Amino acid sequence: MTSEAPTRTYRRLSVEERRSQLLDAALELFAHRAPEDVSLDDVAEAAGVSRPLVYRYFPGGKQQLYEAALRTAAEELEQCFDEPVEGPLSARLARALDRYLTFVDEHDTGFSALLQGGSVVETSRATAIVDGVRRAAADHILRHLEVAEPGLRLRMTVRMWITAVEAASLIWLDEGKQPDVGELRDWLVEQFVAGLTATASRDPQTAGVVRNTLAVETSQGVVGTLVRRVLPVVGDAAHLL
Repeated sequence: MTSEAPTRTYRRLSVEERRSQLLDAALELFAHRAPEDVSLDDVAEAAGVSRPLVYRYFPGGKQQLYEAALRTAAEELEQCFDEPVEGPLSARLARALDRYLTFVDEHDTGFSALLQGGSVVETSRATAIVDGVRRAAADHILRHLEVAEPGLRLRMTVRMWITAVEAASLIWLDEGKQPDVGELRDWLVEQFVAGLTATASRDPQTAGVVRNTLAVETSQGVVGTLVRRVLPVVGDAAHLL
């Protein structure tokens, strides 16, 4: 008497489903390990497929796979700043930063690789991907400021803040994710308000933005708290006026 071994049935994945599966596996690996420490064999094992199958979808090898993973991560980061234009600006920025910092927290090493590039990716391509994230974030922020044609100083202020957010995120990872993420989020919102205010002293357009922004802020929000903390400091420096 012979017994037949049970046969397993596998659902055949479409091209897009399989590609998505491989990218998800790669992103998970790149999130916690440096690019040079991840091999195609690692990706194949994580996805439960063979190495030749990985090559079938990414014939350019590790560089093509990593670049595709970067684009996927970049698209997710771009969406972090996609927030409805309603309510106080500080609250909108806080919600966007909550999503952004959650991504940073969950992807850790992968976030560092996204911003700093990796040895397996051409510098020009990595730079283009990262720059695309920065430009998309800037466009979202300017949309929140509701300025049809932002001038040079306002555009520069927004882009400098986005750079500051990136730098703060990398330092936060280096410092063992300290301070608390909620404090970091509020601090970054305060930095944006402070940057806008400084620019407003030089630029009438930004001054109008600041007036409109402050008009809908609440006394208990991030901006109100910032004003209460700053006033005593300014008072101590009154002799400079």
